Amino acid sequence: MNHTSAAPRIADLREQLRHHNYRYYVLDDPVIADQEYDRLLQELGQLEAQYPDLVTPDSPTQRVGARPREELGSVRHSVPMLSLESLYSEEEFRRFLERVERETGAEQELVAEPKYDGVAVEIVYHEGVLVSGSTRGNGYVGEEVTDNLRTIRTIPLRLLRAEGAPPIPPVLEARGEVLLPRESFQQLNRARQEAGESLFANPRNAAAGSLRQLDSSITAARPLEMYCYGVGQVEGADFDQEWEIVQALRGWGLRVDRRVELCRSFDQALEFHQRLERERDALPYEIDGVVFKVNDRALQTQMGERSRSPRWAVAYKFPARQATTKLNDISISVGRTGVLTPVALLEPVQIGGVTVSRASLHNIEEVERKDVRIGDTLLVERAGDVIPYVVKPIVEDRAGTERVFHMSDHCPVCGTPVLITPGDPFVRCPSLDCPAQIEGRLSHFAGRSALDIEGLGEKLARQLVETGLVKRLPELYDLTEEKLVALERMGQKSAQNLLQELAKSKRKRPPLARFIHALSIPQIGEHVANLLANHFGTLAALLAATEEDLPAIPGIGPEIARSVHQFLTEPRNQEIIADLLAHGIEPQPVPRALRQDARPLEGKAFVFTGALTGFTREQAAEAVEALGGRITDSVSKKTDYVVVGTDPGSKRGKAEKLGVTLLDEDQFKRLLQQTQASYDLRLPM
Repeated sequence: MNHTSAAPRIADLREQLRHHNYRYYVLDDPVIADQEYDRLLQELGQLEAQYPDLVTPDSPTQRVGARPREELGSVRHSVPMLSLESLYSEEEFRRFLERVERETGAEQELVAEPKYDGVAVEIVYHEGVLVSGSTRGNGYVGEEVTDNLRTIRTIPLRLLRAEGAPPIPPVLEARGEVLLPRESFQQLNRARQEAGESLFANPRNAAAGSLRQLDSSITAARPLEMYCYGVGQVEGADFDQEWEIVQALRGWGLRVDRRVELCRSFDQALEFHQRLERERDALPYEIDGVVFKVNDRALQTQMGERSRSPRWAVAYKFPARQATTKLNDISISVGRTGVLTPVALLEPVQIGGVTVSRASLHNIEEVERKDVRIGDTLLVERAGDVIPYVVKPIVEDRAGTERVFHMSDHCPVCGTPVLITPGDPFVRCPSLDCPAQIEGRLSHFAGRSALDIEGLGEKLARQLVETGLVKRLPELYDLTEEKLVALERMGQKSAQNLLQELAKSKRKRPPLARFIHALSIPQIGEHVANLLANHFGTLAALLAATEEDLPAIPGIGPEIARSVHQFLTEPRNQEIIADLLAHGIEPQPVPRALRQDARPLEGKAFVFTGALTGFTREQAAEAVEALGGRITDSVSKKTDYVVVGTDPGSKRGKAEKLGVTLLDEDQFKRLLQQTQASYDLRLPM
């Protein structure tokens, strides 16, 4: 066979293999034997090896993995991948549905799907070809794992339009879960045991570890699978219902679980949940509940979102798995904010396929309230099938030799007298020089959501503390190459890289919210750090705030206000902040237009339809959000503007019917430019 005749044969083989992949993975209805499929794949591989110029990225042969990478990059999701509120009882589920009916005016259809215990990902197709893939990450930014996702056979490298399916859109961001089936997980662990390697604790850990490999050939050797259940940005296709998305994904060749159903009543939804719980152990993969979504997408938009989760969808979890075991002792763990946490040291026990030997007791009040004693037999569960949790002691099994636990009055790490505050259930070590806190503060300070210092992880933080090189956060910036190369497994190149990262963390000036988050203020996560930054605008204004100023900020209650004020008025903490500033860490002030008291598009809802030419959809969305507006997928009466690009979809007609303001691209630009000039903001466009 020559080059001329090989080209059409290669194209034909690819089409046959894509068709059979669709029959096998999507329809679960193969029409050829595995041996015949392998023969076709082998023939294609031989022809491509003979004529390498005919190889394309979407060929079924291109799943063996790319060259190892030095690190995983990051990807910003154009539409945030929000987490879901968890419900644990029929009563909570009923209240959710009552709220939906109250807010929408009628009982609503729900799309019900298994809640997989895997890794959430997003895969992006341009003109039907897979171009990138990423993990959920923090919901806004995920890790770029395209090469690894390409090795998964249930992910098509090119979309295939089935009969009756809508046209494949120019841009599709499909979302789903990557998981490792139970049987494959057991085979993987058996192979690791024979090779003398450590075993994976559960299928989810195995899937996550496989997906984050820098060498994608390792991922290719592990039989991961993916089920799709939703979309992010879609250009060229509009959906009025969530159920339409399910059908479209399946019609484009993406794998959608055949168990997904449309429920038209509470009783039908509850029956689905009960049925899936009964079938749970017989399923080929791990699940821990059912996800329910309001079917009407306009109503989804109407109901809106919280800061981290949609109000129109929930995860109704199955009852947690439980077991009884012996409490051998209680140890004390000191966290990075100085909280002393009692930890139950258990006789190892299997719960839901995971060996549990430790469980948090949360605080001394919890220990006393439950009357947990050393030597007790305890009922332990994995809440949400993940976190080991002590439910209660089995009092009737006591033999009289059990011992009451007493919290130490000194920090077990540094020996400092502990701090007990009336009304606060947590006991704290107040010493900022406590090695347990310094170690945690260092790794947190360097984390991606803080100052993003590459190379400074938990192991290095521990070394720096144990060797005495860093006793306070600012001393991080006193490190030298000579000091670093003296550390175990720290070469000259690694030392130079770390020093460059430290210098970069000063040069690039962290946003104020990241700097606040990096300080490890008790009870302050990313969300509250953003609230504080957007309200005060500058570090100086925040430091000058009184305890009375703080509760006035929406989303900050008196307890958080007290925690922030106590931290910022503690003299030793003020010294640390002053030293960090003296070392060149200068947080960026928040631009006035981003401040909560000056957000000109606050509350305005924008919908995009059609392709934009002057900038990307993501850039346009960032600009709107920077001015306080929000982006939604569906047009409703609550939509303020619909931005119309070239080849718009049905959203334009719907907006006209509802009387929603339409903006062409030039009008949209003028709106942003006028706002930019008024508020002295450099928009991200």
